Amino acid sequence: MVLKIAIQKSGRLNEDSMKLLKECGIDIANGVNKLKAEANNFPLEVYFLRDDDIPQYVEDGVADIGFVGENVVYEKNKKVQVVEQLGFGKCRLSIAVARNEEYNDVNFLHGKRIATSYPVIVKKFMQERGVEAEIHEISGSVEIAPGIGLAHAICDLVSSGSTLFMNGLKEVETILRSQAVLIKSIGFTEEKQRLLDKLLFRIKAVKKAKNNKYVLLNAPDDKLDEIIRLLPGMKSPSVLPLAQSGWSSVHSVLNENDFWDIIEKLKEAGAQGILVVPIEKMIV
Repeated sequence: MVLKIAIQKSGRLNEDSMKLLKECGIDIANGVNKLKAEANNFPLEVYFLRDDDIPQYVEDGVADIGFVGENVVYEKNKKVQVVEQLGFGKCRLSIAVARNEEYNDVNFLHGKRIATSYPVIVKKFMQERGVEAEIHEISGSVEIAPGIGLAHAICDLVSSGSTLFMNGLKEVETILRSQAVLIKSIGFTEEKQRLLDKLLFRIKAVKKAKNNKYVLLNAPDDKLDEIIRLLPGMKSPSVLPLAQSGWSSVHSVLNENDFWDIIEKLKEAGAQGILVVPIEKMIV
């Protein structure tokens, strides 16, 4: 029994997907231009497919699971289940108009023509807001549509916004914030689910590690209680006496989001010799 996974055959999602599997300790022998590969040390078979095709392959059961952008999942609207957000491939699906347009709210788009590669998502967004707009589906180079008179606005994926700027556009509405997700087919056997649970266990350990840092510091014993209160840790900080009397070594784990605020407070509380170490895996 093997778990069949579909991932993008080229591009950024391919690189990040393969990196995640490697960080999960899964060794995949992937030859050049191969559309199928097997893991050497985990019951996993990898199919390399077009991103847009992955939800269909998973719905049909050709692949059991897939790594794919949320934007593709919602646009294709197939019978699949989103199991886990993967934390990479982050972008947003946004509406943009010409920079010289005076845009106040979504009603600006009433009666306008919108060019997009995501007609299903855009149509739903407009219907929910009671706005009647003409959705013009095009497959590429969406950002040039207003400049050539094809549309009054566009809806496309945005990362930095530089492409919009270079084409004289401004971002005015965010429809969807997207990232890579793990999807699975609806008809999953218990045996397949056990394999998926093993893979998810590894993925969550890798994700948890990326969001946390291991911190070691020296603390004067008379400030120990105050410093410990600042350190949440997984349960509580580890405290070890140092050779120098009156000092202890404190070990803990900090979340990336709170890291700098807590480090500053630790310094103010008297902590010294603070070391920060990346965590490869984190099992809780």
